[in-house]
Amino acid sequence: MNGNDDTRYGPGTRVTLAGRTAEWTGTPGHPGAVVNPPVWRASTHLYPDMAALRAHPANADGQFYYGRRGAPTQWALAEALTALEPEAAGTVLYPSGVAAIAGVMLTVLRPGNVLLMTDNAYEPSRAMGRGLLRDFGVETRWFDPLDPAAMAAAICPRTRAVLIESPGSLTMDVSDVPQLVKIAREHGLVSVIDNTWASSLGFAALSQGVDIAVMSLTKHVGGHSDVMMGSASAGASWYRKLRLRAQTMGTVVSPDDAALLLRGLRTMDIRLQRTTASALALAQWLAARAEVAHVLCPMLPGAPGHDLWARDFTGGCGLFSFVLKGGSSAARDALIDALALFGIGYSWGGFESLATPVDPAPIRSATAWPPAGWDQADRFGIRLAVGLEDPADLIADLEQALGVWRNARETAA
Repeated sequence: MNGNDDTRYGPGTRVTLAGRTAEWTGTPGHPGAVVNPPVWRASTHLYPDMAALRAHPANADGQFYYGRRGAPTQWALAEALTALEPEAAGTVLYPSGVAAIAGVMLTVLRPGNVLLMTDNAYEPSRAMGRGLLRDFGVETRWFDPLDPAAMAAAICPRTRAVLIESPGSLTMDVSDVPQLVKIAREHGLVSVIDNTWASSLGFAALSQGVDIAVMSLTKHVGGHSDVMMGSASAGASWYRKLRLRAQTMGTVVSPDDAALLLRGLRTMDIRLQRTTASALALAQWLAARAEVAHVLCPMLPGAPGHDLWARDFTGGCGLFSFVLKGGSSAARDALIDALALFGIGYSWGGFESLATPVDPAPIRSATAWPPAGWDQADRFGIRLAVGLEDPADLIADLEQALGVWRNARETAA
């Protein structure tokens, strides 16, 4: 029932089957008795006798030992995520997406190393480069995500790893990931990708040559804005190292949270299909509006990064951005405040739609915002996380909010 090696199946079938190992969904003599792995809450795991304790496999996956090393609920989620990431040997779970990135970085890097980080990276990743990693003696250098030659030029003898995010979660820049990974491999670097935007269903990172794929499970896998978790999937060598480092740091996730993630996983494929289609409808509508200067949506033909997205990705999601034509920060705020169906909050992948301002200029290190070639007055962006509402209703909401923006812009003028 677990479907772990059933890559012949489509994504909907795989998310339905993954992680449902019969021994974890049943009892002795009645394997697979229930549909979902039960929630196993336990800090202490007991042995029937001393012989069993002494015969216990040394630090083996899927074996009872102590609660910090997990139990069937957590193992089922990790197994399911591994099954959905082609070429992965295992998956380590972390309490949040940021914890996953930190866990990977503290596994891969050593004092004196240099990390190359794409300049469109998630702000907490950038903060990690400026803070945690620096405190541990690691230097972070940022590079243009659209220029593989810039990454190659930044490599020095101390460079150990590269952190990629594609598309970038604010400006949706799509990198040539296979080319970046090729350069990394030629120089002996470890490649890590934050694959939260597309998930393993939309971008098979390890199959594209990436060494370690990180996701914030809080987003698409959870899907209901009520649980936080992160993951890192890798081939055999890096999986063993990630797992051991997580154990030595005492990293563990709640079985209750793992059960919520397993529940969300079952509908992830169909939710991604719906939010991708809705986002594309909104992007097409916004692209035709006079108030909009740029639509940053990789799924949209003609949009920046679309060709690379069409070449390398098998799916999208509901997250994209657009840039207003002129105006001011205050007018942009008025637009967001006027939205009735979009909440204001930092996340995506939930059933509800969200809107937040996009202001990347202060956090960019290697690239400019607005980009060269744009009218420099067109700098006020909005990121939309499109949920499961009817797209016609979301478009109507955007239309009335754009009217508020026009009035605010004209009043300020």
